Amino acid sequence: MGERVSEKKSEKEILEDIESIGEDLPEVDEAQSGEEELEPVDELEALQEELGEQKDQVMRIAAEFENYKKRMMREKSNALKYAGEPILREILPVVDNLERAVAQGETGDADTEQALASLLEGVQLTLKSLLASLEKFEVTSISSVGEPFDPVNQEALTMEASDSIPVNHVINEFEKGYLYKDRLLRAAKVIVSSGA
Repeated sequence: MGERVSEKKSEKEILEDIESIGEDLPEVDEAQSGEEELEPVDELEALQEELGEQKDQVMRIAAEFENYKKRMMREKSNALKYAGEPILREILPVVDNLERAVAQGETGDADTEQALASLLEGVQLTLKSLLASLEKFEVTSISSVGEPFDPVNQEALTMEASDSIPVNHVINEFEKGYLYKDRLLRAAKVIVSSGA
């Protein structure tokens, strides 16, 4: 009979456990539960429709991204293709000034000295304009005459004896050197002193 009591306890405990599980579950209104629950077929169709919408959205985003990549490649190509345009715009006035100077020289004025002076003035103004344009793009000349020879920025064409310029200093420039920002654009071609 002792066994029977322990079995009843077990059954009693089981019933209490079942009741406690039932208490943890939320109460469901039968009228409401019918609306929320979909038939498995309806639920499958709804999920398939949602999946189709998601696929369409992904396809649109992928197409937009491809268009964006193409546009960026086209813009990059154009930027590289026309990178020199600002420099060329600055040089065009120099060409205009040179053409005016040549036209002035071709007029054949009676006073040759005055024509030469006018031509020289035109060339000087053109040079000034060109140097100003180069300066806008951070192109600067390297000063060399009287300075110590610098093999990094200068190319020695020859050496000459000089009483006034110390050994290994630049006597004269054949061509000026230029820097673009901090990079050597062209080395100066110079004549270097070999001393007395």
